Amino acid sequence: MHIPDGFLDAKTLALTGALSVGGLAVAARQVNRTLPRNKIPLMGLGAAFVFAAQMLNFPVAGGTSGHLLGGVLAGVLLGPGAAAIIIACVLTVQALLFSDGGVLALGANIFNMSFIGAVAGYAIYRSARKLLPGLRGRITAVFFAAWLSTVLAAVTCAGELALSGTLPPGVVFPAMVMVHALIGIGEGLITSLVILAIARTRPDLLDPENAPAARGAGWEFLAFGLIIALGLAMFVSPYACSWPDGLDKVAEKFGFAGHAATLIKTWIPDYKMPGISSEGIATAVAGAIGTLIMFGLACGVGRVLVREKKTDRTVG
Repeated sequence: MHIPDGFLDAKTLALTGALSVGGLAVAARQVNRTLPRNKIPLMGLGAAFVFAAQMLNFPVAGGTSGHLLGGVLAGVLLGPGAAAIIIACVLTVQALLFSDGGVLALGANIFNMSFIGAVAGYAIYRSARKLLPGLRGRITAVFFAAWLSTVLAAVTCAGELALSGTLPPGVVFPAMVMVHALIGIGEGLITSLVILAIARTRPDLLDPENAPAARGAGWEFLAFGLIIALGLAMFVSPYACSWPDGLDKVAEKFGFAGHAATLIKTWIPDYKMPGISSEGIATAVAGAIGTLIMFGLACGVGRVLVREKKTDRTVG
């Protein structure tokens, strides 16, 4: 659902950009207030995993693919503010280094995936969690929130396209919602499986706001998680489905795919490292570089945002 440049008009870009800047400022204050410094490495791991997982497009139907958004996953682990920051970091790196999503459209993509996908998705999860106790209830709430957040992000994207005059509302809303209702099932399944695995191994990581001074993720957990993210990026992403994703498929079907524009020359366009003849190896190298950049960037942003607190403890 990465909107490229050329799909939205100036007023929509300005509006979504302003909303995203304001939202990120609020998210930064929330992170500083609630996130202990010993969980900053978990921000890095979350960003690395979401980046790697977003490279893994899965087939949906009718020649359409989908990929993880990751907002609910990040929110359940770290809270809504940190989740918004993580997804914004991922989207920024994707746009500036990999030509995935527009540079001018970055505000729209952050609004859709950081605030509708992550923040609203986390709110849905918390509301559903109150009605669904126990581990089974938690996983059900995660699945529902991940599915619905995907659909809501698609609704918001459709609204931006309609506001820009790209497609009439009566066309774009049904088209986007129908395909992303199916993609949301994959989002829900992936998110639920990851949360279930964490619940079995580190259940203390699943209540970030109720236990802000809890122990950190632990270096073994972080190392294992980073190895998984690198493994996905290097050894699985070269075999990801090559079908267009939901937005791209809608653009192809209704004839505005040609409006897409690339405004800057990026270092690793289309997730293929230049200078490597093998497409699979080029994708693997690009994925590894991106995953490591995401880990370092999110950790660095976390350290800037989270000031030292007397109650913080060391990771472990």
